[in-house]
Amino acid sequence: MNDPSRSTDRPVTGFDFNRPTIIALLYLASFITGITAVIGIVLAHIWANEPGEAWGQSHYRYLIRTFWLALAAGAVGVVLTIVLVGFAILFAVTLWVAVRSVVSLVKAQKREPLADPATLLF
Repeated sequence: MNDPSRSTDRPVTGFDFNRPTIIALLYLASFITGITAVIGIVLAHIWANEPGEAWGQSHYRYLIRTFWLALAAGAVGVVLTIVLVGFAILFAVTLWVAVRSVVSLVKAQKREPLADPATLLF
């Protein structure tokens, strides 16, 4: 019959710790810990190559791009701190990562794909 413990439906209320959510939370936690984004990118690369829900693939691509683009922009920002422009770049990169992580987090909670995972914005 219908066993509630085997239900594949997600709960109507509560927080769903699906894989894209975990990665986004690790990215956000890196603002405090400094290292969890590395764990997040490793998990994103591993989980992106595993079969899963179609909506999750857009999140993996989005979150992988977020990490690598932020790393590149952060490196440029660090170099340009010599001329003080880098501080503005580092601040902008921090905001960009935070917003992209929250966008992915919200969509992952709804189990919705991201409209354009290749976008540079949000």
